[in-house]
Amino acid sequence: MIERAAEIPSQAATAPPEERDLADPGLYYNRELSWLDFDERVLQLGEDDSIPLLERLKFLAIYASNLDEYFMVRVAGLHDQVDAGIDARGPDGLSPSEIIDLVSRRVRALGARQSKAFERELRPALADAGIRIVTCEECKEPELEAIDRRFREQIFPVLTPLAVGPGRPFPYISNLSLSLAVWVRDPDSGAENFARVKVPKEVLPRFLTIGGGVFVPLENVIARNLDRLFPGMEILRHDVFRVTRDADFTISDEADDLLRAVEDELRRRRFGEAVRLEVGTTMDADMRAHLVEWLDVEDRQVYDVEGLLDLADAWQIHGIDGHPELRDRPFAPISLPELADEDGDPLDIFAAIRERDLLAHHPYDSFATSVERLVDQAVSDPDVLAIKLTVYRTSDDSALVPSLIKAAERGKQAVCMVELKARFDERRNIGWARALEEAGAHVVRGLPGLKTHVKALLIVRREGDGVRHYVQIGTGNYNAKTARLYEDFGLFSARRELTADVADMFNALTGYARPQRFRKVLDAPAHMRGRLLEEIEATVEAHRAGKPARIVMKMNSLVDRRCIRALYEASRAGVTVDLNVRGICCLRPRVEGVSENIRVVSIVGRFLEHSRIYGFQRGEETRYYIGSADLMPRNLDNRVELLAPVEDPHLKAELEDTLERCLADDTFAWELDEEGAWTRREGRERSVHNELLERALARVKSADTVGPSRHEMDQIGPRTT
Repeated sequence: MIERAAEIPSQAATAPPEERDLADPGLYYNRELSWLDFDERVLQLGEDDSIPLLERLKFLAIYASNLDEYFMVRVAGLHDQVDAGIDARGPDGLSPSEIIDLVSRRVRALGARQSKAFERELRPALADAGIRIVTCEECKEPELEAIDRRFREQIFPVLTPLAVGPGRPFPYISNLSLSLAVWVRDPDSGAENFARVKVPKEVLPRFLTIGGGVFVPLENVIARNLDRLFPGMEILRHDVFRVTRDADFTISDEADDLLRAVEDELRRRRFGEAVRLEVGTTMDADMRAHLVEWLDVEDRQVYDVEGLLDLADAWQIHGIDGHPELRDRPFAPISLPELADEDGDPLDIFAAIRERDLLAHHPYDSFATSVERLVDQAVSDPDVLAIKLTVYRTSDDSALVPSLIKAAERGKQAVCMVELKARFDERRNIGWARALEEAGAHVVRGLPGLKTHVKALLIVRREGDGVRHYVQIGTGNYNAKTARLYEDFGLFSARRELTADVADMFNALTGYARPQRFRKVLDAPAHMRGRLLEEIEATVEAHRAGKPARIVMKMNSLVDRRCIRALYEASRAGVTVDLNVRGICCLRPRVEGVSENIRVVSIVGRFLEHSRIYGFQRGEETRYYIGSADLMPRNLDNRVELLAPVEDPHLKAELEDTLERCLADDTFAWELDEEGAWTRREGRERSVHNELLERALARVKSADTVGPSRHEMDQIGPRTT
């Protein structure tokens, strides 16, 4: 299956390939349109009939929620530029207004596919499997009686119809709220009026369950009972609509109290400008025109949706009990062999890290028995003097922050760098920051002008006559929930130079220290881009010297112009460049005279590929760095980031094994060509997710729980159905 980059105006240069200017806009894809390419790959999984039904439904829900955030932040930013008269153009040369038009056209086409997949494929197939998502019109009389009873007892009391008319202005429609637009007539006066009824899915389930595997959309139940909301009125017509608003905000660097400033902006977020209006395809033109006028949106911001709006709520259906035949095989993460004895009982984690560096690969390796147990052991150990942690996104059920609170209560120095500006996690982080402060922990709430995105844990332990530092540096958040769904690496180490770098970083975050250059790690915003460019150039020089040379990278997004240009130059010099980019990729591979030696692959499947790995092979020397930074200007210029070197040969082999499996995947992999088309590979013989799952399961079944290292195990064929 082929997905194309959106219809970008042709900007191909006319100069011979060897003379092509690397600043040519035709060599760069637009980041907003490339993001839509990624979300289309998610949508394709929802369309894939080889995937279990409830997993397909999950992918449609992910596609919808991804798109919501995209409009709230990225598309909203484009409209802000247009409204301000700013003609800011990226390397691709497109204006904000041109991008909005291309986004609008593309999203309409993708939306039609999403609706078709749900309404015409998944709903009938789920019904055959015993899960009926139906309207009231499709219900039988006993089911309707149950629906009406639930309406009277649970739904009607929380509804508030709001009329529009003289002295009654159009009500404020909050961000992402689902509403019923209702046109009523007074039979006595003949006057017709508009009213809005909010569908209260924030306090009630989106789908009403009435037993027997029957699920009825809440808005449909309300529509059936509109006469109860408007007694004595004639209901002329009604339909659904949904509003998406600008939800991004900027905190002034001059704010005296960052926490209060973030709280104020969160309250204002609900009142951002409308950037998208979704309406049912059955809505009549007059009602649609009134909504467009009242919400002050342009025609290109209005999207007609066939069937259900807001399919992100399909997570409710995916979360029902039972139906194992409609899901992926369940999998429980396993403990690292170095952290458990032959009976599976935990070993001393500090002793294991002192012996050698460890590398956990989530979700295959357990987050609970590695990261969480490290912190838990540190809290209980009387020789541990301090625990320091960065928090960007964490879950409500996280054990790490409560452990840090316990450490503070036990008199240990507990330090937490809580990033209050982590988009859409601000409220949770504010709550954790306050809880930590109340327990006596030292809390740093962020830095002016920067987001602290680094994932680092530092433990200071008394040993002998001195102290030893232990660190964990990860590619993913300290989030127990996402650690079961996201693919990430975490490095555990007690190496002196590496741990000293992390200690210096925490001092820089909490105080005024500014290390000029770290010993081992690459840090942003000061040095990371420059050091990576040096690694690329050194690899080019090795190739010119006749040594085998290769650059292999894995990341979420590739946007930074200087890094892309350096990769183009490496390709021109003859260096092989293999890129595994899950999301946005602004680089154009396979272009004659520029990027013939660059291959770009994207893996989208059961787990969200989230790790960042940067590898450079030069003759006998191989360097790998892992961390939280993508090659994007925001990561390299506006965030605190770390990339840590992985130096243990066994762990290097593990990273190399994972990278090669990703590049060889032909089940859940797409490859990008020079024309901007992402083509899904169709061999169905290799799948990195299935191979690593099978390898982990084989390790569990082995009589020797320690056994050979993972990179030494034979590759196991995937399960593709």
